[in-house]
Amino acid sequence: MRVAKILILLLMLSAGSTAFGQTTVKGKVVNPTGKGLAEVNISSNGNSVKTNSTGHFELYVAQPGQFVLVLSAIGFESRNIQVNPEGLETKVADLILNDNHNSIDSVDVVGYHTVNDKKLAVGKGGILVRDLPQSVQIINAQVIRDQQVNRLSDVLKNANGVALGANRGGVNENFFARGYSLGSNNIFKNGARTNNGGSIEASTLESVEILKGSAALLYGGVSGGAVLNLVTKKPKFEYGGEVSMRMGSFNQYKPIVDVYGPISDKLAFRVVGTGEYAESYRDNVESKRFYVNPSLLYKISEKSTLNAMFDYLKSDFTPDFGIGSVGGKIDERVGRNTYLNTEWAYNKTNSSNGQLAFSQEFSSNWKLDVNASYQNYTRNYYGAERIQAAENGNMPRALNRTQSDELSFNQQANLNGTIFTGKIKHQVLVGADFDQSKTKNYAFDIFANPLSDTTVINAYDNINIFEKDAYKSRTDIPKANLKTRTTTDVYRYGAFAQDLISLTDKFKVLVGIRYTRQINKEGQGYLYSNGSSYVVRNMTKDSLPLGDKIESAWSPKFAFIYQPIKSTTFYVSYANNFTPNSGYDREFRPMTPSIIDHYEAGVKNELFAGRLTANLTWYRIVNDRFAQSVMDENGNIADSNMKEFTGKTASDGLELDVTGTIVNGLEVMGGYAYNFMRYLETNDKGSVEDVRLVGTTAHTGNASVFYTFQQGGVRGLKLGFSTYYTGKRNAGWNNTKVNVSKNEDRLIPIDPFTTFDFSAGYTYRNWSILGKISNISNEFNYYVHENYSVNPIPPRSFTTTLSYRF
Repeated sequence: MRVAKILILLLMLSAGSTAFGQTTVKGKVVNPTGKGLAEVNISSNGNSVKTNSTGHFELYVAQPGQFVLVLSAIGFESRNIQVNPEGLETKVADLILNDNHNSIDSVDVVGYHTVNDKKLAVGKGGILVRDLPQSVQIINAQVIRDQQVNRLSDVLKNANGVALGANRGGVNENFFARGYSLGSNNIFKNGARTNNGGSIEASTLESVEILKGSAALLYGGVSGGAVLNLVTKKPKFEYGGEVSMRMGSFNQYKPIVDVYGPISDKLAFRVVGTGEYAESYRDNVESKRFYVNPSLLYKISEKSTLNAMFDYLKSDFTPDFGIGSVGGKIDERVGRNTYLNTEWAYNKTNSSNGQLAFSQEFSSNWKLDVNASYQNYTRNYYGAERIQAAENGNMPRALNRTQSDELSFNQQANLNGTIFTGKIKHQVLVGADFDQSKTKNYAFDIFANPLSDTTVINAYDNINIFEKDAYKSRTDIPKANLKTRTTTDVYRYGAFAQDLISLTDKFKVLVGIRYTRQINKEGQGYLYSNGSSYVVRNMTKDSLPLGDKIESAWSPKFAFIYQPIKSTTFYVSYANNFTPNSGYDREFRPMTPSIIDHYEAGVKNELFAGRLTANLTWYRIVNDRFAQSVMDENGNIADSNMKEFTGKTASDGLELDVTGTIVNGLEVMGGYAYNFMRYLETNDKGSVEDVRLVGTTAHTGNASVFYTFQQGGVRGLKLGFSTYYTGKRNAGWNNTKVNVSKNEDRLIPIDPFTTFDFSAGYTYRNWSILGKISNISNEFNYYVHENYSVNPIPPRSFTTTLSYRF
């Protein structure tokens, strides 16, 4: 009822508002000699088109009075053109774009157009995607808007080869790419590492850049699956903005404000803010969020800029471990809505980021980017965990109380430019980066005995998960006192160099090398009971020398690129990354990192004059130095911390990405990915070989088609259809050879599932409304973390967004 009242009120305001102007702008974009330019982006007030093969364009604009046309194209200077509307049709004189020989970091990706002719910030070196010997995908602002995205997981459903592996207690979204888990080291915001805790807010995202495979050359200690760069909305030197209200099933309410404009001819601002309240299809579950993102852009000179960004997210939500497991397996008798944590469980997070980005062009060929950032993330959690019931449904609930505070800093400098040795062109990138992080983890004594508030015990109660509202069997909040604080410092630094060598127009070679060093300081502990401090050793063996753990590694990359025609690229590449290891070897020396080899081959195609991109990638990732526990002559593990490099793993896969605008108004995006990640060799008590690793997904696929009517009485009507396929996965734990010998099975096979979404919207003048029905068929399946956080996927639901642009 509240949703209906809000919609009626907003529609009344729309109907009663002053009529705004609208016009169709017609014109032609040419170079200084008068030749028409194709594929130039023309945008204004949220609408955009590209010029045709002769440089002509038509753009519908809903705007009162004067408005600005924004023109941009690869290799040309961008222009802002002020236009006075002339009724329903406005003709403009030829618009001239001048050549730009300066290095261009990126060009806005408008609609679902080809990405192969773009440059990504995540790539650092200003290399066109078609010249980059690595699989790349961009989920841009139009996709985020069309799909009414709320969370990062909503964005990444469109990323082939990147899958949501689990959502442990609803606390952190966990993603896998090419068989490897993407931790916080693999997620970046405007090029700086960021934490995914509290679930990243999507209202500020301009795009998400996905660089698949090894990115260790550019970013150091990252896992080998992929890196994600979240590009936020930037200030503009033109006034504008948008206010919107998003509402949906389960009492979701989310107002969003986005305002930008110039403060002076050298300084521009932007502020994005939102709040959100939502209940859930899960009993007793709700979330409350507040987010604000102010930013400033200062033009120091014609060739230098300074961008300052800050954002803050407060996210409070109910930690929900789903329906849990019954006898080590998933039992569908436990309903989709069944909540099993304590009634009062809470998870409160606060995230803040600050960034300063300086850019300086020294000449038409050389540019320096310097960035400094910080991030602070705090978490305050209390509730029950590990929902694991016996076959009859009986389950003990045990409490856990934690707090953490993570503070990190990052500094980086990247210099890129072009030089020639004879006729051979070199696109050179050199850079260095530094990371410092301090993490404080707090442990608590819990007094859960209802008969004594002085007895330390975390056992809360026993419930039967088949009983209705079993979670309400006990509702008091036991006392919890601080026990210990552990402070851990980690320092990373690295330097790298990369060169894209154009031997001819068709043959290119990319070479690069990086050195990374990581220092894990010995932890500092504090005991609250007596106020004493102590050292938390990096090693647990008494005879080991004390001190910091220092690791270093070299990360090379080599690739060969062949472009028989401008629209097609073939490439093969080799790179590696490293993974730190805990424990020590037989000589009681700290374990060195595992070096993981990546082999990739692909073809990138631009079809139909660049209207469609179709990229195909094959890869193989091999770890020949997988660390395993050392066994004695009887096959027993005497010391779990003693390890040796005797194991092997492999991840093989295939990815297909398709993106394009077939005809004006018809935009498509989709693809398919296959992955097989497994152990190749393990010791006598190790994991079983050639079995898919838990968390990884065999097959994933997606397809989205959106069409906006361009003519007639239904002009502005948008219809969209999306489908997402998630293949077979394994939950639980991979079986060891010991489990097999005892006829034990710890794996929980999860069946594949497919969901379908339908969207419909309409834009009239400055107003737009867009609705979506998700999971039309009401498919029922799960995301599982091991065997205790079993989260049913959302049922059929509805979302609508009403927006006004100014």
